Amino acid sequence: MEQHAGFRAEGILPARGYSMAELRSAAVTGRILEGRALMCDEGCNLTVDLGGAVGFMPREECALGVAEGRVRDIAILTRVGRQVCCRVTGFDGERPLLSRRAVQQRVQEEFISRLCPGDVIDCVVTRTAAFGAFVDVGCGLPSLIPIDNISVSRIAHPSDRLREGMSLRAVVRSREEDTGRLHLTHKELLGTWEQNAALFAPGQTVPGIIRSVESYGVFVELTPNLTGLAEWQEGLCVGETAVVYIKSMQKERMKIKLLIADHFPTRTPPPPLRYFTDAAHISRWRYSPEGCERVVETLFDA
Repeated sequence: MEQHAGFRAEGILPARGYSMAELRSAAVTGRILEGRALMCDEGCNLTVDLGGAVGFMPREECALGVAEGRVRDIAILTRVGRQVCCRVTGFDGERPLLSRRAVQQRVQEEFISRLCPGDVIDCVVTRTAAFGAFVDVGCGLPSLIPIDNISVSRIAHPSDRLREGMSLRAVVRSREEDTGRLHLTHKELLGTWEQNAALFAPGQTVPGIIRSVESYGVFVELTPNLTGLAEWQEGLCVGETAVVYIKSMQKERMKIKLLIADHFPTRTPPPPLRYFTDAAHISRWRYSPEGCERVVETLFDA
């Protein structure tokens, strides 16, 4: 299912069998529908199952930017077998003519064009690559969260943290005026050093994930925005679960010293993400504690 951005409140008709009367009414009102793309022909036109009818979506109506050459045909091909948002633009006899482009244009005009840096939005992960996670910010419109913006803790690949179909909250870093494309970040929602450190205390033994093995030590992630350093040991692998004893926590240096007591292959998926704010807008986020010699922060309203 495609992410609906701010349009759920207006009532997208959910994917089901639409009657011909509902389809004709939707053509007049502009109501957004959901259907499943059944096939893409050699001209990159989509056939869409609407339950009670099968609609036709011309190539240039499959996505915003196709006609202008900004969106490649692979973006159409990869919709086959998936749900798509669309609206009825007319009829060829009894066959509905559909447009996904019109829905995306509406999302651009009524939702994305109004966003500013620091605004927090909902999105859905559609794909991960070595450099970041692609997300759907509204009715199939894509954006990217770069890997270094997913969390403060370093990860080898976005799939270490995120999965296709996963719902996320993200923060707008910028918006391109000419294309409307959003640039997003995620780590600012996962808490500061102090907020995450408050979940732990010296003397505790807790599980973590080995994120990096260096000659001078092993970085173990205790939670997405908090990592500690343990002494190097032989036989450790990135991605393994480590059972660690917390020796000390130094707020003024954002340092956590650990001792690895055990390690084994990670057998369970990562726990649900913990968000430390439900704000709709963030002006400034400072990860570092006040007085810390190293400052890590993001300014959105600058």
